[in-house]
Amino acid sequence: MRRTTARTGAGPVVDTPEAAAGPEQTSAPVPAPAPAPVEHRLRTEFPFELPRGYVDGTGTVHRDGVMRLATARDELIPLRDVRVQENPAYLSVVLLGRVITGLGTLPSVHDGVVENMFASDLAFLQDFYRQVNAEGHTRAAVQCPHCSEPFEVELGGSRLGES
Repeated sequence: MRRTTARTGAGPVVDTPEAAAGPEQTSAPVPAPAPAPVEHRLRTEFPFELPRGYVDGTGTVHRDGVMRLATARDELIPLRDVRVQENPAYLSVVLLGRVITGLGTLPSVHDGVVENMFASDLAFLQDFYRQVNAEGHTRAAVQCPHCSEPFEVELGGSRLGES
């Protein structure tokens, strides 16, 4: 398109048919389509294998299980349990009975199952519970104020249900 200015100051003179249609219409660049949203699925169940295994009444050993993430309710309800009020160490038994969703071929897992596990399996499950629910955020990197050497400290509580 060619435009010239008239010497009379009357404004631009249009020489071409395209220009007669009006001012140039420039279309804005078409934005690239937004990338498809990445779906972040929260992992809520975690498989485990007991070191020794739970032995049921028929002598069957159950080792493979699944634990789900704990909710605030899972940690609050056991505090009302009389057994926990009388013996705070029982908290982990009741809590684990709530969050273990499967163990071997058992039809259900409850605190009665957990209280009859071997001590090594109970300790394993307590540690596994901390790992699953804290996602590894129970340790913090710090620096010694005297020698400036870096090291880690444990921030989590000593028993299940504590922070």
